[in-house]
Amino acid sequence: MDETLRERKKRETRERIADVAMGLFLARGFDNVTVAEVARAADVSVNTVFNYFGTKEDLFADRQELAVDLPQQVLREREPGEGVVRAFRRDFLDALDTRHWRYGFNLGGDIFARLVSESPALTAKVRELHVERELGLARALAEELEADPDDLAPHVVAAQILDTTRILSGYALTRMLAGEAWETIAPDLRTQAETAFGLLESGIGGYCVRPLQAAG
Repeated sequence: MDETLRERKKRETRERIADVAMGLFLARGFDNVTVAEVARAADVSVNTVFNYFGTKEDLFADRQELAVDLPQQVLREREPGEGVVRAFRRDFLDALDTRHWRYGFNLGGDIFARLVSESPALTAKVRELHVERELGLARALAEELEADPDDLAPHVVAAQILDTTRILSGYALTRMLAGEAWETIAPDLRTQAETAFGLLESGIGGYCVRPLQAAG
C-alpha cells in the first residue's frame, strides 16, 4: 500500500531529524549534544523531536524496530529443511561478505561502536536492544514450535544464538577500532564464525571436557 502525502512528510521529517542528530553525535559525542540543539539544527521544536523519538537515545537508535525484528526475520526466511542455527550461520556469513550494517560490518561501523562505548546511556540502550532481540526471537521460536509456556528451550536457544553473533561482531569491531583493515579481519572472522556456529550445530556438550587423569 502506497503511503499518503502526510505519511511521506512525517517519514521525511523523522529521517531528517535522525540524520541531523547523528551528524551532531558524530561530531561532538552523544553525551555532549542536547535535544534542544538537535531541534535547532533540524529547524523544528523540541516537542516535535519528542513526537518522533521518545528519548534522546532513540535518536541514535532510529533503526531499533528493524534491529529488534531482524532475528525474527532470519527465522521466518529460513529455507526448507534449514534449522535455525544454520539460518543464522548463513545470514551472518552473508553480512560478512557484503559488509552489511545488521552485524556492524558496514563502513563506519567502528565509529558507531566508539560512540556507544563512550556513552553510558548508549551502552545501556544497546544492552536493552539486545534483551528485546533475544525475547523477540524466543517468542517467535515458541510460537512456531507451539511450545509450552513453561518450556525454557526457546529462550536458551535464542540466547545462545544471539550471544554468539554478538561476540563475533564484537571481535570484528574491536579489531576495526584498532585500525585493522577489513581485508585482514574478514578471513579470521569467517574462521571464528564457522567454529562458533559449528559448536552450536553439534551441541556444546563435548566442548572443554576436562581430561581424565592418567592412571598410576
